[in-house]
Amino acid sequence: MTHDISETPTAPVSRYYTAPDGLKLHVLDWSGPSDAVPVVCLHGLARTAADFSALATRLARTRRVLALDYRGRGLSQWDTDWKNYSLAVENADILAVLTAMGVDRAAIVGTSRGGLHAMLLSATRPTLLHAVVLNDIGPAIEARGMARIRGYVGKLPAPKSWTDAADLARFTMGEQFSGLDAADFEAYARLTFEEKNGVFATRYDPALLKTLEGLDLSAPLPTMWPQFEGLRDIPTLVIRGANSDLLSAETVDEMGRRHPSLEAYVVPGQGHAPLLLDTPSIERVAAFVEAN
Repeated sequence: MTHDISETPTAPVSRYYTAPDGLKLHVLDWSGPSDAVPVVCLHGLARTAADFSALATRLARTRRVLALDYRGRGLSQWDTDWKNYSLAVENADILAVLTAMGVDRAAIVGTSRGGLHAMLLSATRPTLLHAVVLNDIGPAIEARGMARIRGYVGKLPAPKSWTDAADLARFTMGEQFSGLDAADFEAYARLTFEEKNGVFATRYDPALLKTLEGLDLSAPLPTMWPQFEGLRDIPTLVIRGANSDLLSAETVDEMGRRHPSLEAYVVPGQGHAPLLLDTPSIERVAAFVEAN
């Protein structure tokens, strides 16, 4: 994977807003030209807004970019009730933050869970959606991918060093992310863990595990085809990791049948979810956003 974005990185500003129930929520804000529709980046289940730093730096050449930390992730406040780590509560948080920031229309880039939120927005605030990028997520989710995710969220041992953290990333991701090198795994580890006074921890509330424990993976998982079909008239790009175990090629094909103008892009050597750190993926997303 190459990391050769040539522009000098734009430092984002951290902003804080209040959720409907009073929880403090964090947003990274990359200022950019104000005459273009902004981009809102929504991360995966146990990820953070920092995942989008490389992509946001590129997109900020032409527009403002916002990346939100859901409650219990990144620099947002943890919730004392894990049941609030739900799609419904998070979606209300997203809408509250965007309203507070004066964003009434945006291109959404959603990785995994973030893509579920993008599809939900077709029902909760359809006028917000200018364009959508679904990063390795669709209306149908493969149970084996969810089983793998449930196997590590909230269960990762604390690394003892950054080298240890990179080794742990390689252990948990290596099979799916065959195209990554040592530098890539280190970069991913630094987005996954934080170190304070020599102590390492994940950047999310371990109670997120509880949201997965009740899933019956022996039965078909609920689908979101009606919400996806709400994107039918909205420019949409679906990205799939070639090795993904969460989004199948068959689901992407069906998405194309239901959304005739759907664009699709496959990231070689990566699984769920593509990291959006390599230049070809970043440029593909940028070209889509800038064309819509």
